Amino acid sequence: MIAIVDYGMGNLRSVQKAFEKVGAPAIITRDAGFIASSSGLVLPGVGAFGLCMERLTGYSLVSPIKSYIKSGGPFLGICLGMQLLFEESDEFGPQTGLGVLKGRVTRFSKPGLKVPHMGWNNVKKTKDSALFDGIGDDSFFYFVHSYYVEPAEEVASGVTDYGAPFVSSVEKGNVYGTQFHPEKSQKSGLRMLENFARLAGNG
Repeated sequence: MIAIVDYGMGNLRSVQKAFEKVGAPAIITRDAGFIASSSGLVLPGVGAFGLCMERLTGYSLVSPIKSYIKSGGPFLGICLGMQLLFEESDEFGPQTGLGVLKGRVTRFSKPGLKVPHMGWNNVKKTKDSALFDGIGDDSFFYFVHSYYVEPAEEVASGVTDYGAPFVSSVEKGNVYGTQFHPEKSQKSGLRMLENFARLAGNG
């Protein structure tokens, strides 16, 4: 069973419904035991980096998430959930992340660029990824974010142009992340969640 991390904020139910639509039941939970035994773990994210980390810490979810990733189980971070995988963010001052991936999160700052980046944009694949199986290059996904990741290691699996190219999806071993929202991205997004469910043995 796929587990969706419940930290008291974010679009948890919409992610759950999207998995259900592709035939992959998912449970919203903050139970460490269930997280440890799940076939796949998803960390969605909407809101502020620092507040989310406070919630994860307050609900004693940081250790279970890191332990799950270390165990080799497939993990998917969505939007803020992907950003939290990195070491730090400059949102409202320096904020410490999970540190699973090396790099930082920074705000769009190009003059004249509308922030947040909101709406449909295409993703250019930068390497083969099981997450993109059956999804065409330059396919469109739905974005809503003011911050983006700057990896300090070779983890990018997709890039998107918004004023300049930025990393819009990452992959390292069993860890996957998307800056866009697959659950809001119609056919391509549902295919991506189906691909993740297959990685988790649910497809």
